[in-house]
Amino acid sequence: MLEEFLESLIISIDENPDQIKISQKEGETACIYELRFGEGDYGKVIGKHGKNADAIRTLLGAVSKKDGKRVIFKIID
Repeated sequence: MLEEFLESLIISIDENPDQIKISQKEGETACIYELRFGEGDYGKVIGKHGKNADAIRTLLGAVSKKDGKRVIFKIID
């Protein structure tokens, strides 16, 4: 569920949604999502001063509260 939510957020920001790769690593208390995207899309996904990335992290944290797991969001360039 969270992966689809994250993918829909990124697709709305990124101009090349076919180059998006989201991988998930799940542990006992945390879930790590790693985002990889196409060349030149780094600035759009991060946003000015990291505002887009911070907003995505906030939304993922709010959505994951009902699962009781911590969500870690990493952007890999």
